[in-house]
Amino acid sequence: MNESCRTIYSKSTGEVIVKKSRFIASVFPISSEEEALQLIEQVKKEHSGARHNCFAYVAGKKDEVKRLSDDGEPAKTAGLPIMDLILLEKLHNILIVVTRYFGGTLLGTGGLVHAYQSAAKEGIQNAVIIEKEEAWKADILIDYTLTGKIKYNIAQMGVYLLEEEYTDKVKLSLLIPPNAFEEFERSLLEISAGTVKVPRDEIIVYAIVNGNLEIFNERVSITPPCTI
Repeated sequence: MNESCRTIYSKSTGEVIVKKSRFIASVFPISSEEEALQLIEQVKKEHSGARHNCFAYVAGKKDEVKRLSDDGEPAKTAGLPIMDLILLEKLHNILIVVTRYFGGTLLGTGGLVHAYQSAAKEGIQNAVIIEKEEAWKADILIDYTLTGKIKYNIAQMGVYLLEEEYTDKVKLSLLIPPNAFEEFERSLLEISAGTVKVPRDEIIVYAIVNGNLEIFNERVSITPPCTI
C-alpha cells in the first residue's frame, strides 16, 4: 500500500493586505489536474475584477503533476513562492490560487514574493490538514458467541467497525489499517479456531477529521500480488 498523503480536508481562504493591495488565497483539495484547471477558472470568474490570479498546484499520488503561473506578475514572484510553500509544508493534491487586487503601489520583486507567499500561508493555516491513509475493507461472518471477543479486539487493535448486521450470523464490516492487519488476522484465527479468515475485499481511502473517521470516494485498484 502507498504511504499516507498529507493534504487539506476542504476549501479554505486567507488574505493579507500589503500597501493597499489585497492578496486573497483560495486553497482547494484536488484529485486531478482537470479539477485544478476547473477551479482556477472558477476563481478567475469570481474575481474577474482582480489584476492577477496566480497559482500553483500539485496532483497525483507522487506529485506527478506540478504547475504554477505568475499570471502577468514578474517571473518567479508569485507562482514559485506559492509552490515553494506547498513543498515546504509537504502537502499533496492541493491547489492554491492567490488573487491580487492592485492597490496602486508597486511592491518590487521581494515584496511580491513575500506578499504572495504570506497569503498562501494564511490560507493553509486556516485549513484543516489531514493525513489520508489506505486501509483494507473486509466483511466477516461470525457466530454470535464470538462477537464480544472479536469486537474487543477490534477496539484494541486500531481496527474500525463500520457496520454490523445480525441475522442467523453476525456480519461485521471492518476497515483495517495495513499495520494492524496481520495481528488482527492472527487474533481472529485464534478466537475462531481457524474458522474465520479476513478477506481483502478492497482498499479504501480514509482519514481522521476532527476526531471522526471520514471515508473518501476514492477507489484504489488491487494489482496482484498485493502484500501488506
